[in-house]
Amino acid sequence: MSQAPSPAPQQPAAPAAAPAAGGSKKKMRRSVARGIVHVKATFNNTLVTITDSNGDVLVRESAGTSGFKGSRKSTPFAATRAAESAAGKARKMGLLEVEVRVKGPGSGRESAVTALQAAGLKIISIEDITPIPHNGCRPRKKRRV
Repeated sequence: MSQAPSPAPQQPAAPAAAPAAGGSKKKMRRSVARGIVHVKATFNNTLVTITDSNGDVLVRESAGTSGFKGSRKSTPFAATRAAESAAGKARKMGLLEVEVRVKGPGSGRESAVTALQAAGLKIISIEDITPIPHNGCRPRKKRRV
């Protein structure tokens, strides 16, 4: 008579440190008093991103996510709505003072900054960080006719 081999002693299961691949991550409530608003105004859209001092994104809005489509996204009114929405969400997180960094040539630059101020955020400084080429790319060859 042969006996079946006894099973190996089982180790206790390790506690789950992180949720599974499809699991949901618990949202943390952040309380930030001072942050940075990045306004990127392109010819087609205006993006408003609010970060904390380290650069971690708190709120993200654009004229497109505010409900505008097509050529209406590039209007100053759409930029105002996007900035108002972002500022409202940031105020709920406790944001009071912001530095504003504006980038790009779009039409929503000034209106987005005005909307931030109207929404109750105290603007400490406004900085233009539009990249400017120091001579740019090499031009095309001269056309000979």
